[in-house]
Amino acid sequence: MYVCMCHAVTEDQVKKAIDGGANTPRQIAKGCRAGTDCGSCVRRIQALLGEHGARPCPTARLAAKLGLADPEDPAEPARVAPAAAPVVPLRVTRANRAA
Repeated sequence: MYVCMCHAVTEDQVKKAIDGGANTPRQIAKGCRAGTDCGSCVRRIQALLGEHGARPCPTARLAAKLGLADPEDPAEPARVAPAAAPVVPLRVTRANRAA
């Protein structure tokens, strides 16, 4: 299965990099460039690192410390973000246009 579509990096390639001693997404990127373009694969790379005994990413440690739910853990109830305040468009008038 592909992890990084931008550079055609597979899960097996990432696992080989981890077995070779890489323990951060940046170290994996040095070898195969996964995570260096759009960045959408970095979360999966972090998950693979965690599955293979590497140190979890700082964001995961902070979320655990704050007691926030893991977004990928189906056992945790989903947290709903508060509704954003409505956006009020600005009115441009002659008085504030010159300013």
